[in-house]
Amino acid sequence: MPMKLGFDEMQATPEQVREHYEGYGRWLNQQPPDVMSSRREEAEMIFRRVGITFAVYGAKDEGGSGTERLIPFDLVPRVIPAHEWSEMEQGLRQRVTALNRFIHDVYHGQDILKAGVVPAEQVLQNAQFRPEMMDVDVPCNMYSHLSGVDIVRAANGDGSGSYYVLEDNLRVPSGVSYMLENRKMMMRLFPELFSQHRVAPVAHYPDLLLETLRAVAPAAVNEPTVVVLTPGMYNSAYFEHAFLAQQMGVELVEGKDLFVKDNFVYMRTTQGPKRVDVIYRRVDDDFLDPTAFRKDSTLGCAGLLAAYRAGNVTLSNAIGTGIADDKSIYPYVPKMIEFYLGEKPILNNVPTYQCRDPADLQYVLAHLHELVVKEVHGAGGYGMLVGPAASTQEIDDFRRALEANPQGYIAQPTLSLSTCPTFVESGVAPRHIDLRPFVLSGKTVQMVPGGLTRVALKQGSLVVNSSQGGGTKDTWVLEAEEVN
Repeated sequence: MPMKLGFDEMQATPEQVREHYEGYGRWLNQQPPDVMSSRREEAEMIFRRVGITFAVYGAKDEGGSGTERLIPFDLVPRVIPAHEWSEMEQGLRQRVTALNRFIHDVYHGQDILKAGVVPAEQVLQNAQFRPEMMDVDVPCNMYSHLSGVDIVRAANGDGSGSYYVLEDNLRVPSGVSYMLENRKMMMRLFPELFSQHRVAPVAHYPDLLLETLRAVAPAAVNEPTVVVLTPGMYNSAYFEHAFLAQQMGVELVEGKDLFVKDNFVYMRTTQGPKRVDVIYRRVDDDFLDPTAFRKDSTLGCAGLLAAYRAGNVTLSNAIGTGIADDKSIYPYVPKMIEFYLGEKPILNNVPTYQCRDPADLQYVLAHLHELVVKEVHGAGGYGMLVGPAASTQEIDDFRRALEANPQGYIAQPTLSLSTCPTFVESGVAPRHIDLRPFVLSGKTVQMVPGGLTRVALKQGSLVVNSSQGGGTKDTWVLEAEEVN
């Protein structure tokens, strides 16, 4: 069914371009379609040459064998004015600070559970809760050193748009490499645009990431050794693991490259063992240590949990961080902000039905055709029903799943996500987008201005995930309001 377009990031009306897009709009109108097409082909060729791909589990290419695909890159940037970014940044700092306070609390005093603000059973019986982390102190009391917060904008009735947090990604959020590569590509293809617009830089992100990781090293270490731990080249985000290690100037390691001795972690090198102080891990909790979690894991390092609990190595992000990005916990984040910070949320949640609640479940079952239903542990656009776009069979299947396991799902209204002009086969046309800014938490909370804008390339689609065929855009935050 056709989707109502709602808020357009560039066009205030079909005839009027929003003020912060005016300069870019004039430039775009002067570009011949064949020039834009050739630029897109050039971008695709460069991305392929560099190896910027995203592996999709279960996907097949036309030959039936491949699992890697190029994430489509769109030439039209998403532009955010300075005042909007300033408020969003304040909201992100507030939210991630409260989430880190929550994680520390549930593994220590559990004050928020005792106060009844968050139901204890939703934390203590959650698969993401790690009892092994109880009373473990971590540097700076920071658990999610790198957080990716997904933000959408929906239309208000008066023609304006409001930002909402769609979900929090606090375990091993990915996508930052595409944010950086998209900017490099835009500067290469359209250098004149960056002389005409004051676009805030993002290239220093790897420096900020390394600074954050070094800041949370064990207290006794003066010159910490940082490594990036990857599951290996067959992981969907392997390009990003290798990219960030290279950009930070640190070693990219796999579990087999590490060993633990006397509760310290070492990596094997050609010069002999070298102690490791901080592990930026892109391996899920379950696979980190076969002696503590999944015994069949070959991706982690035996003894890692003991070294971590002894305070001899920092894991980024911390074990057990997933308790705060589980979708069943998401509805309580506004209450966390009030509980820990004594403040009202700057960024609002999307209204959410918790299917574990009988009244909510009854409503959801009666309105499946108009809601988005998500698995609480789901990610990447999998395990999800978009009611307005679903077939009768898909709705019936989800109805049975909900009735069998209501606590495994939440539901939300189908927001008409904002659209941004996108260069598609038919020319420039609106497509739905979201935004994932990346928040770094060490001794301080900081971020680069912008993030990864994901775009649903299929007309009317609301699913922006790369694993579901979505693309990405460069995100411009203007350093000052531009007068055109």
